[in-house]
Amino acid sequence: MTIRVLIADDQMMVREGFSVLLNAMPDIEVVGEAVNGREAVDRVRELAPDVVLMDIRMPELNGIEATREIVAADGSAKVLVLTTFDLDEYVYQALRAGASGFLLKDASARQLADGVRVVASGEALLAPSVTRRLITEFSRLSDTPRLVPGAQAAYGELTERETEVLVLIAQGLSNAEIAGRLVVAESTIKTHVSRVLVKLGLRDRTQAAVFAYEARLVTPG
Repeated sequence: MTIRVLIADDQMMVREGFSVLLNAMPDIEVVGEAVNGREAVDRVRELAPDVVLMDIRMPELNGIEATREIVAADGSAKVLVLTTFDLDEYVYQALRAGASGFLLKDASARQLADGVRVVASGEALLAPSVTRRLITEFSRLSDTPRLVPGAQAAYGELTERETEVLVLIAQGLSNAEIAGRLVVAESTIKTHVSRVLVKLGLRDRTQAAVFAYEARLVTPG
């Protein structure tokens, strides 16, 4: 199946460059562009893309608020945040708002295409080294609110194995890697992941990782 992509960025050169790179892929099609966050929300509603490449700093409605609206209104569209540097508090806020991952704007064509494929498949784009630094840097802030109201209380409903899986998700491991670590079938891990997300009221693995750090289940290292 062809992955339908919407590119939201206020810089024309970025939009055109990414369009050329992605349209060159046999399994990816750029179906539209947006020049600000408000237009991105409207275009998602109109075009129903699978993935939205979302710049953070845009006029009218920034990428964080646009991501929040898209996630709330359309459960199928995945948001992949674009940023110029990795340790960006705005990226962290976008992850908390429901983005499925982030990419640096200087990513190669292969990294860009692979990122789109990863989030389109329902996985989180969690490069362990970068994402871990990002989350731990900003989750240290004492005034940071919890990811989802009530999720902290719901944490007590997780089984010991589900908690173990949650910690490994936060460390950036894939389902296959977690299965290998725990010596169980990958299908079993998928079941555990689904139960963790349902119990905590979280959208995806990225929010699960953010929650694990904010709840201090995982420590920097």
